Amino acid sequence: QVQLVESGGGSVQAGGSLRLSCANSGRTFSPYATGWFRQAPGKEREFVARIIRSSDNTFYADSVKGRFTISRDNAKNTMYLQMNDLKPEDTAVYYCAATLTSTWSYDYWGQGTQVTVSS
Repeated sequence: QVQLVESGGGSVQAGGSLRLSCANSGRTFSPYATGWFRQAPGKEREFVARIIRSSDNTFYADSVKGRFTISRDNAKNTMYLQMNDLKPEDTAVYYCAATLTSTWSYDYWGQGTQVTVSS
């Protein structure tokens, strides 16, 4: 069974940085892509970034482009989200997810990690 586990969340002031990690603690698998999503209180879950396993091709939401960087270490079965210049509007629960195919129907999700940015 695949088990995605996020870590690295916390509280920072605006302008600060955090690095989130997403590790697979379950059976080894090779997803087509992995990504990050977030959900703020009272809002729908939104896409943040994703990376395709075979090519390292990345894609970001406009709201985080230039501030966040997604990366992965296949040997460690771990994905990262480096978040710089954080803003209060980045406050949310961040989830990692994996999709097995290019249909982008994310099949596996982590439990989430809280990121709080104060002004």
